Order: sequence, then structure tokens, then C-alpha cells
Amino acid sequence: MTTALFVKANNRLESVSGKLYEAFLESYKASNPHDTVVELDLFQEHLPYLGDVMINGNFKSAQGMELNLEEKSEHDIVARHLDQFIAADKVVMAFPLWNLTVPAVLHTYLDYMHHPRKTFKYTAEGLVGLLPDKKVALLNARGGVYAEGDSSEMAVSFVKNHLNVFGITDIKTVVIEGHNQFPDQREAIIEKGLLQATQTARSF
Repeated sequence: MTTALFVKANNRLESVSGKLYEAFLESYKASNPHDTVVELDLFQEHLPYLGDVMINGNFKSAQGMELNLEEKSEHDIVARHLDQFIAADKVVMAFPLWNLTVPAVLHTYLDYMHHPRKTFKYTAEGLVGLLPDKKVALLNARGGVYAEGDSSEMAVSFVKNHLNVFGITDIKTVVIEGHNQFPDQREAIIEKGLLQATQTARSF
């Protein structure tokens, strides 16, 4: 059975990326009634930052060494999210562009995914991703309009760069942009984006 993991990284009421999430989720469930759908709201999770304790715990665990209580506590959180991500056949991530990048909770979540021998491996030629068969959909909302490849857009590009490290290249992207830059077109812009999300979900 196919498992789809839906990751939400926005806790603002009536947010545009939240609406994208709900539109995609509803359409996906209707089109894939037999799939297992798992929802993960990052703002409802306790997500310690990557730092000394977490790095030491991850290293010790990989070496089969004993962890102290603090290290084990953080490592268990990392392992739970990492295993869930790896186990999913498909992953949907909904997030806004905040101050040119992603919300801190999503950055932290992606930090948890970086594990040698689980999501990537080192070779003489460089990093090789270990999850090439995973499908991902990125749902993003940003108030302004950004040209393709604009270096000041570090949300969608940021997430894609992480996914590429893991060998994930089958990535669908739905972006709603410009609804703040063009307030007179706001409703039409959002409606068009939500329709695209609904249609993309049907074939995802």
C-alpha cells in the first residue's frame, strides 16, 4: 500500500500555503482512497535545533555507542521523523516564503533528514542520494513575484537542494505568488493556484 506523508509548515490562520495544503490533501484523498495518508504539522511538534547534543547523539548512535539521556531524547525525535520520511512513498510539503526562506520549523525538520547511509552516502565522486524513488510535491505561497532562478528566493530552491542531496528528483511544484504584490488580483491569483494544486494532486 502506498503511504503519502503530508508535511505542513505554517500555523497562520487562513494562510495561503495552508489553503494549498488543504486543497491538495482533499483532492489527493479523493483520487487515492486506498492510500495511507499521514499528516505532520511541524508547528505542533517539539523540534530541537541541530546542535552539539543532537550531533553527538547521532554520531554515537551510528557508532553503536551509549548515549546520555539528553542525547537519547533528541536522537529519538530525529529518528522518529527520519524513519517516517524514509518509509513514505510520497511526500507533500506545504510552506510559505518567510523573509526570503522557509519557516525555521521546516529548516529544522530538513536537518533531521541528513543521515549518511540512510538518505545519502559518501563516495569518491561525491554525495550519492539513497532515496531516488521517492516522489515529492512542494506547495509554496509567496506574496511577491520571483523570476525563475532568482537568488533571493530561498524557499522552494532551498527545499529542492535538500531533496536533491537525498537523490530525490521527481518533484512537482505548485506556487501561488504575487497575491500581496497585486492586491486587486489577489482572489484570482489564489483561486488559480488552488485549482492547480487540486489538479496536480490527482496525478501525484
